[in-house]
Amino acid sequence: MVVCGLACWRCRWLLPLLLGLAIIMGIIALAGRGWLESESEPYVQQASLWESCTRADGDLNWSCESLMDYGWGRAAAATYLVGFVILVICFALAVIAFSIEILRFNFVRGIGGLLFVVAAFQIIGLVIYPVKFTEEIPLTGDNMFSWAYGFGWASTVVVIGCAFFFCCLPNWEDEVLGNIKPTYYYSSPERAPYLN
Repeated sequence: MVVCGLACWRCRWLLPLLLGLAIIMGIIALAGRGWLESESEPYVQQASLWESCTRADGDLNWSCESLMDYGWGRAAAATYLVGFVILVICFALAVIAFSIEILRFNFVRGIGGLLFVVAAFQIIGLVIYPVKFTEEIPLTGDNMFSWAYGFGWASTVVVIGCAFFFCCLPNWEDEVLGNIKPTYYYSSPERAPYLN
């Protein structure tokens, strides 16, 4: 029988896999043009982390303005990007850590600490963007923060979850390394009446 719980050596690649998923969602957030979009037709506004685009009703061409001309735009992009770069470093460190047969658990806890730093940077960027965008950019029609912005938050939530697991993993060191023998509970049929 194969048993594979959370703290199982055979399942050690689950956490790096989740970090890889967070990286993919971060790439989508960084490259996506759906941070802010018009909620319904006519679609006259869309924005990414890098620029804001508008168009007149019935016009096919977008007129774009760089958000890097604003201090808050640079701050939002820089904090989210710094968090993303640290996330990529954490992913590489996690792959190295779980590739080694003798796992260094203090090393794993350090990765967890770095992941909390990643989450802090990403949250700062994700909070600065909508607050300052709605204050300083004139909005046309009904707008919503859309799919790419959601991918940014999804990446951050996965990073926070992984950070907790990386920090708590050393508490299960013996289980992960297979140093604990399983405990079997058995009662013989003739002793069963005395157990009540």
